[in-house]
Amino acid sequence: MTKPEEGEKTASTTDQLTKVTYGSGSIAYTVKDYGFGFILIFYGAVLGVPPALTSLAIFIALMVDAVSDPIIGYWSDSLRSRWGRRHPFMYASALPVSIGVFLLFNPPADLRGADLFPYLLFLAILIRVSITLYEIPSLSLVAELTDDYDQRTSFVSYRVLFGAVGAFAVSIFTLTQLLVATDDEPNGYFNLEGYSQYGALAAIVIFAAIMVSALGTHKHIPKLRQPPANRSFDFKRALSELLESFSNPSFIAIFLASLMFGMASGIASNLNHHINNFFWQLSPRQVGAISVAAFFSAGIAFKFAPYVTEKIGKKRGAIIIGTIAFFASPLAIALSLIGWFPATGTDALFYTLVVFVLVDFSLIFTAQILMTSMIADIVEDSETKTGRRSEGLFFAAQTFAKKSVSGLGALSAGLMLSAVSFPAGRRPESVDPEIIRNLATLYVPCMLTVYALGILLLSFYKIDREKHEANLQRLSASPDITPVPAFDAKTTAAAPALKPVGAATADQTHTSLLESSHNPAVDSATSAQESQIQNDQGSSESEQNVAAPSVQQERPAKGTDYL
Repeated sequence: MTKPEEGEKTASTTDQLTKVTYGSGSIAYTVKDYGFGFILIFYGAVLGVPPALTSLAIFIALMVDAVSDPIIGYWSDSLRSRWGRRHPFMYASALPVSIGVFLLFNPPADLRGADLFPYLLFLAILIRVSITLYEIPSLSLVAELTDDYDQRTSFVSYRVLFGAVGAFAVSIFTLTQLLVATDDEPNGYFNLEGYSQYGALAAIVIFAAIMVSALGTHKHIPKLRQPPANRSFDFKRALSELLESFSNPSFIAIFLASLMFGMASGIASNLNHHINNFFWQLSPRQVGAISVAAFFSAGIAFKFAPYVTEKIGKKRGAIIIGTIAFFASPLAIALSLIGWFPATGTDALFYTLVVFVLVDFSLIFTAQILMTSMIADIVEDSETKTGRRSEGLFFAAQTFAKKSVSGLGALSAGLMLSAVSFPAGRRPESVDPEIIRNLATLYVPCMLTVYALGILLLSFYKIDREKHEANLQRLSASPDITPVPAFDAKTTAAAPALKPVGAATADQTHTSLLESSHNPAVDSATSAQESQIQNDQGSSESEQNVAAPSVQQERPAKGTDYL
């Protein structure tokens, strides 16, 4: 990939449409996540499924989904099709996830209580695996669209902005227009028809978001990275490549940190409606109104995250901002428990919570943007050592971490409800206040402990701006870099590197792969040819195309955008 010609538009400067369509796809995932936050209260409190069974269904579905993450990531890194590596998965996910979400909130009328467990389990697995087919390939595109340290943060900012805005818009509409009190049902959280309408709305929004993002980025397929040459699947080789890529120190740090943050997210999301409805005693309309503050916080983070990246870097920014955000998250509950917060049912409580949400969510979204951008920078750091680009694998591993322990978080939430003997199918006014207080008392220390461990692990991430620039420079200056074999070269061919090849003009950008092989039977016969290649690096590609165990490909100049 060559630099754009003078005056030519690039994605990082003027192609805002690419950022918008890339970012808008995150609406599908966040709306799905928002809907799953209702499962404990909808299936537990409304439909009468025991909390332990509801949590078990969520946990099993998350475990199945987590296992699918690295499989889909590895597959999307290697897929060859006329629609590239990522887009076939994105298109394939749209219908199943949308249908699944609709059915989740429209269960058969003759099923109630524990009888709903198989139904819930099947749909939870279907939805989670289907959305993974979209999210991992879609998220991985950021590392292909640009390798610029700052522009990656910009792309991710759009993704987080749209995800948050989409989810909050659906949230506000759901809580203020659908889950509303009626003559027959004074508590909106128990409005069955409202949940049914939410399922239809969410299904439409998710389908539209996936298709807009896939179609909006489809035009860039010819300019994106191409996969290795077709090769038969070898489990041993695939496992070796996975382990080699995952041995990157910065990846290990952010992976382990994601485990902690994922667990905290699982606990918080599954107890969110219990805290709002039972602890704060807020109505759905009040919660929807408070969500407006979170809506604006996404816009603040959209501007703040790129600024932080430019001024102090991603790692330092994520640690500082994350520490403030994560410790502030359960602070309101802690203050209320010791009597230093406005009383429930007062206007002072409502407005104080608005301020808390605005500040805390702004910081959380900023930290989320920075951490996602940090994962993209691992791609080149790993490539200098393995010769392979593994965007799908790295982003899949992050989602694997979040989902696997988010499932544990969901299970923990259910166990916490069971530990305090929280009754199923009960309204706030009929639950013993001591039980609600015990739930909050368990919640606060659990969240603080998990968040603290996450911040500590994140401090071991090693890639800053200077190291990223050095990685790009090294790859650009070493077109003949030989990938480190991911497995025994005596038994099988080494994994080919995946790097872009320069095009003759910016309008005819394309990528290509010169497959490497490493067969000891031909080593002695090709050693002389290797020496000649090194002496004639300026020669044409046809002169370099010899049977030798090195991959010779032109690297783009650092900071290049692949659009």
